[in-house]
Order: sequence, then C-alpha cells, then structure tokens
Amino acid sequence: MPNLSYPLIFRRAATILAVVTLTLTLTAGTTGVLLAFYYEPAAGRAYNSLESIASEVTNGQIILSLHHLAGHGLIAVALIEIIVMFLGRRFNSSWIAAWLSGILVALNAIGLGWTAMILGWDQIGYWRFRIELGTIEAIPVIGDSLRNILTGGGSVNTTTVEHLYAIHSYLLSGSAVLLAIVHLTSLVYASRLSTEPIAPQTEPVLGRAVN
Repeated sequence: MPNLSYPLIFRRAATILAVVTLTLTLTAGTTGVLLAFYYEPAAGRAYNSLESIASEVTNGQIILSLHHLAGHGLIAVALIEIIVMFLGRRFNSSWIAAWLSGILVALNAIGLGWTAMILGWDQIGYWRFRIELGTIEAIPVIGDSLRNILTGGGSVNTTTVEHLYAIHSYLLSGSAVLLAIVHLTSLVYASRLSTEPIAPQTEPVLGRAVN
C-alpha cells in the first residue's frame, strides 16, 4: 500500500474542491442567466417577479433553488479550500497563483452573496442592507463614495437594485467564472510541479569508486 502523507492528501483534496468550486460557479451563472429572463430589477417588482418565477415559470422553483444553493455552496467550498490548501503545507513560489486566485474566488463569492441580499426586495434583505450601508458610510475617505455607487446617490430604491444587479450579474459573476478557471488551472499546474520525480543522479559522487 502506498504511503500517502497528510500534506499530499490535502493537496489532492484541494484539487477536488477546486473542481467543485468551478462546477458551483458555472451552475450559479447558468441559473442566473435563466432567472434574468423573468427577473425585474426594480423596487416593489423584484419580489413579485421572483414569486412569479417560483410559481408560474416551468421549473422556476428548481432553477431558483439551484441558484441559491450554488451561491451559498460556493462561499462554503471556497473558504474550506483555503483551509485545506494551508494544511497541504505548500507555500513556495509555484503556488502563488493558486493561493491568490483561491483567495480572490472566496472574496468574489462573498461579494456575490452580499450584492444579492437586496435583489429579493424582502424585509430581511432590505433592513440588513440599510444597516450594513451605515457601516460602509463610516469607512474613512471612501465611505460616502461607496455609498453613492451602491445606492445611486439617493435613498435605497429602484436605482439601488439596478446598481447591485449590474454588479452582481455582470462584474462579479463574470469574474467568478474566470477566477475559478484560473484557480483550478494554477492548482493543477502547481500540484504537478510538486510531484514531478527527481531526475536520477548521473554524475559520480565524491568518495565513491567509479566502475
């Protein structure tokens, strides 16, 4: 039986989790495109459009559930993978791209979840967004600018939903797919480098007779 060290097991687990991350990203993106045909990014109508998707559109409830599960699962898997990579004990230069892309995937997934909170236009999402918007305003120097970008310069209304929908659907979703592909590619490449066999020694060793 081959003797597998724990770091090697964790590195292989990280590769599997990277595949899962890419699968969840593509699932969330595909279902998001399908939902976009019926979703209305407007205050008051966003909630009704999601209710219509769930009750009137064929397989709408399944698509909506898959989108939510893929989004939440992406956050969990991305964070778990960072822990697994750390336990794999790979901190050399060949793993820099895998580390950076993995961290960016996790941050991107959190950003997708955060921008989605107001898109349903329900009571929980609305008031949670208002509370967190106050935290953003408190950031020195850039707080007010960030608030204006998110809300459109006014109160939380249709413009806010449109801005967050654009950030969620175009900026973050597109970058999530790209980062997931880069992460998996760099992780496989780094793993191959770390497991390449050492070339046999062809030069004579000092202190030994040469036959």
